[in-house]
Amino acid sequence: MSSLANQLVRAEKEEIARAIRTLLRRPLVSQHDDPAAFDLIRKRRQPLIQWFDYFCGWRLVVEPRQGYARLIKVRTEPSATRPARRRRATRAPFDRRRYTLLCLCAAELLTSPVTTIGMLARRVVHAAAVESEVPAFDPVRSEERAAFVDALTLLEQHGAIIAMDGATDAYLDDEEAKVLYRVDTTRVIRLLAAPVPPSRIASGSWDALTTEARYGGDEPTETQRNLWARHSLIRRLLDEPVVYGDELTPDQWAYAASLPGRRLIRRAAEEAGFVLEERAEGFLLVDTDATATDTRFPDDGSHAKVAALLMLDLLVSVGRPVTAARLDAEATQLLRRFPQWARAYQSDEGGPRLAADALAVLTMFGLARRTGDRVAALPAAARYRVDPAVQEDS
Repeated sequence: MSSLANQLVRAEKEEIARAIRTLLRRPLVSQHDDPAAFDLIRKRRQPLIQWFDYFCGWRLVVEPRQGYARLIKVRTEPSATRPARRRRATRAPFDRRRYTLLCLCAAELLTSPVTTIGMLARRVVHAAAVESEVPAFDPVRSEERAAFVDALTLLEQHGAIIAMDGATDAYLDDEEAKVLYRVDTTRVIRLLAAPVPPSRIASGSWDALTTEARYGGDEPTETQRNLWARHSLIRRLLDEPVVYGDELTPDQWAYAASLPGRRLIRRAAEEAGFVLEERAEGFLLVDTDATATDTRFPDDGSHAKVAALLMLDLLVSVGRPVTAARLDAEATQLLRRFPQWARAYQSDEGGPRLAADALAVLTMFGLARRTGDRVAALPAAARYRVDPAVQEDS
């Protein structure tokens, strides 16, 4: 093979790997928001579709004419670590009310390609009224309008609706605000990543939403069990900062420990552009250029992450589980030492709140685990151990 051919093959592999990591970070990529990323995914869509199906069992839909690509990710287990977030300054996670209004808005948007914010609000009022388990929607109340706006701005973010005239935020202060939307009904439908449509399941059978027929249900064949083990394990590796062996099912761990399974994990990591770290305790994928990374640690972007790093040093240095009360005391002492720092926590019970938020960070990154009243560092925490020799020299 000529040098030029080698370069072309290498360039193709690098592009596919970059596109995989881009889709892992943003499962919905729009031509309008990121034309370069969308063009790359469009160009390499066939190998990308095959890669996600083979290694993860996830479906990738690329719509060149409509200008978006949607990776339909199905999680093996539910997780609250990546909630929908409000687009306003606080970036607070959605609460139950906002998720409810988001679903109602999405359902009502399917009826027309064009609507106004007032018409949509009235339709949501009626939709909530006929659902006995859904609280009534009252747009006269400012907190209800705020939740409604948060749901709409999330839909705008994903390109499901486009404000043709007016701004959605105007509805926060004025119930009579005029905003005209164009609705992309196909994209609204694509937002739902569930193998089974909600309309086909019995009321309350939420587990049925994520039931995937390809794995055989309650009586799988050996081939289906192996397929599930491969897909579920690689899904976790791609979605979670670290995967520990004691968190895996026997089938998953057996697959990971087998020679074919280990080869396939290494191949998936290489083709996606990750560096695979294998330890006795589990696995970790390192994204060296942070293309697939949606949040970082260490990071001084929030007070909770700063406190988390300090508490992690305590957990690692002690070398045994500590009580949650001790972490509360450490956080309280930290706030006393720096009274001008973390103003949101400089109040009664601020220390325990800071400790709880810091522990949530450590848990999300797979660095600590709480069992009852005890908190212990996990093996990956050793990556952040401070070298005493370096400390003395500095």
